[in-house]
Amino acid sequence: MKRTFSFDDVKKISLRHQEIKSILSEIGQIDKKYRKNVEKAADEYINSEIIRVLKDIPVDELNKDKLGIRVKALRDEGILTYGEIFVLSASRLEDIRGISGEAAYLIKEIVDKVVKEVKKDVKLNLSIDKKTGFTNKIVLAISQYHRAKELAIEGRKLFDNYNTNIDNAINDISLAKGFFHWLFLSGDKKQRAVNAYDFLIKTADGEYEEKSNELLEKKSELEYFSIENAWDEFEKHPIKYINTVEDIVPGLFGNNDTVYGLPQNLANEVIGEEFNSEGLLCELRRYQEWGVRYILHQGRVLLGDEMGLGKTIQAIASMVSLKNNNATHFLVICPASVIINWCREIEKFSKLRVVKVHSALRELAVEDWINNGGVAVTNYESTSYFNLPESFCYDMLVVDEAHYIKNPETKRASNTRILAESAKYLLFMTGTAIENRVNEMINLIDILQPKIAKKLQGITMLASAPKFRKEIASVYYRRKREDVLTELPDLLENEEWCRMGIEEELEYENAVMDKNYQKARRVSWNIDNLKYSSKANRMLEIIEEAKDEGRKIIIFSFYLDTINKITKLLGNICSEPINGSLPPARRQEIIDEFNNAPAGQVLPAQIIAGGTGLNIQSASVVIICEPQLKPSIEKQAISRAYRMGQVRNVLVYRLLCENTIDERITELLEKKQGIFDAFADKSVAANMDKLEVDNQVFNYIMQKEIERINKKRVLLTKGGV
Repeated sequence: MKRTFSFDDVKKISLRHQEIKSILSEIGQIDKKYRKNVEKAADEYINSEIIRVLKDIPVDELNKDKLGIRVKALRDEGILTYGEIFVLSASRLEDIRGISGEAAYLIKEIVDKVVKEVKKDVKLNLSIDKKTGFTNKIVLAISQYHRAKELAIEGRKLFDNYNTNIDNAINDISLAKGFFHWLFLSGDKKQRAVNAYDFLIKTADGEYEEKSNELLEKKSELEYFSIENAWDEFEKHPIKYINTVEDIVPGLFGNNDTVYGLPQNLANEVIGEEFNSEGLLCELRRYQEWGVRYILHQGRVLLGDEMGLGKTIQAIASMVSLKNNNATHFLVICPASVIINWCREIEKFSKLRVVKVHSALRELAVEDWINNGGVAVTNYESTSYFNLPESFCYDMLVVDEAHYIKNPETKRASNTRILAESAKYLLFMTGTAIENRVNEMINLIDILQPKIAKKLQGITMLASAPKFRKEIASVYYRRKREDVLTELPDLLENEEWCRMGIEEELEYENAVMDKNYQKARRVSWNIDNLKYSSKANRMLEIIEEAKDEGRKIIIFSFYLDTINKITKLLGNICSEPINGSLPPARRQEIIDEFNNAPAGQVLPAQIIAGGTGLNIQSASVVIICEPQLKPSIEKQAISRAYRMGQVRNVLVYRLLCENTIDERITELLEKKQGIFDAFADKSVAANMDKLEVDNQVFNYIMQKEIERINKKRVLLTKGGV
């Protein structure tokens, strides 16, 4: 058989593939190198914090127990504090005149004990407003590590796709070692060698080497990733960065409780629970993933995390994991005011099908859910429409704001209990500290796990005792915000979508058709009786929950009329409102009174008056009544509470109504923000006014609303309604 290559060609192609293999092997392990860089940057930060504390401890403290250490010898050497001793070895101390070997080791032992105690209190504070040389290194190292992980995955995948065939081909072509060796090969082996050579040349000249070179270039680029880009990434994906730190350097954010309050024996079981997140469209914090594993392992539980910790996303993640294990039907029962929110969150953060069971078509919706599966979302009042077939069994029931069914005598509690009988998994959720109301908690636990409820009945007087807490750990799980959110960012923003009732919907549509633009912007607030306002009702729920958590609230609206209505509705829990006509001195008096008021106090303010020049750190909940046409106005308002001196995470709630200009304005601003983020020069990124909805755009939005309402009314007329 005729050779198509020289023996030198064989050596060259073999060497070429060996080099590519070496490149891919190195790239496949590149993440380990950058993981160590994160560890190193964290260690440097920890040591810097330790030294900062130790520099305030004079060397004279070494002799506080009268151990006979010659402190003067240290001072004569210029060693004045524990900080200087910390960075020296025992052998270096021993070189100092007057310090024996025994004394040197004793000195290091004393300082090391202090170091261990100091290290327990070292806490990383990542904030784009507080960048330091050490935090720069940490954020940059994490950014490089994230990219290195992606690069390593690509490298390993490329290697695995080709390696076996290439190894086999090199083995076959190695038969062609030289002329005489070739001469005595069988025809079959010669053919294999020729085929192998052709394959190796084709592979090297194709995408294999091309992609290898691309990965090599990306590897080189890792070293040149800038600190500015790293902080930009941190700002966009803080959870990813926080999770990385918690994974590589556990406890660095000040949370050393890796089981988040669970008894160790239960924690050992929970940690082994399978959680399949495929189809979940967001990244969970570690404590949230732990919560999901707890829910899945225990099966029938009450999740009592404080507001702002993401109970909803933990519920969604639990449903996603169950779906990945062939579950098909899920049911969410919640207050009517948050139905829209639930539907939006499920669609935003998962691939789960959503069926809204509410209003006139609820019976058809229930039938659709039974036949086709997905997540049915309904309110307590609609539970009576769930006439499930006798043999029907579904996978999970989620009950939001479960304290709504604390009284077992109510219809909503009875309906929920009946629906719970057909569910394999039960998840009740409440942000209220229900352990402070033991009998109510037992009523809920009685639905979840009756045997535990029966045990608790006999020890209710010991509600704060370890025995009681141990008994409820298997069914009731509550984490406090300060225990799990020990890092920045502390600003948690929520869009609260409200469903309008008939009265407020009619009022809104009439305002639009009359081209009364200002009245239309006061959607849900422009009715006479706020009892029928969906936004007002959601506001009251937020205020109540905030009060239970010891928080104070600021409410912002652009409109004085809205502020006055809210003030009247809230009565004595409301401070005097801040508006543009108040003199500065009176404003400060109101703020001082508000700062000294108890939890649950509300400060209403016109956003253009209260949004600038005020420091209101005593408030940690911000409610914004309508979307502002200039996002900069909202940002300024939020910064009244979210600023230096704030000791709690700030929760922002934007009250919005579906199928109104609220939705149109919000969508438009989000779209503008996306375009701005993608194309704006960093030097002008602070110019938020570029994102405003100007008069021309607002007029366009209103015209579209007029067309929508006209079309709706024509359809209703044709339908005989």
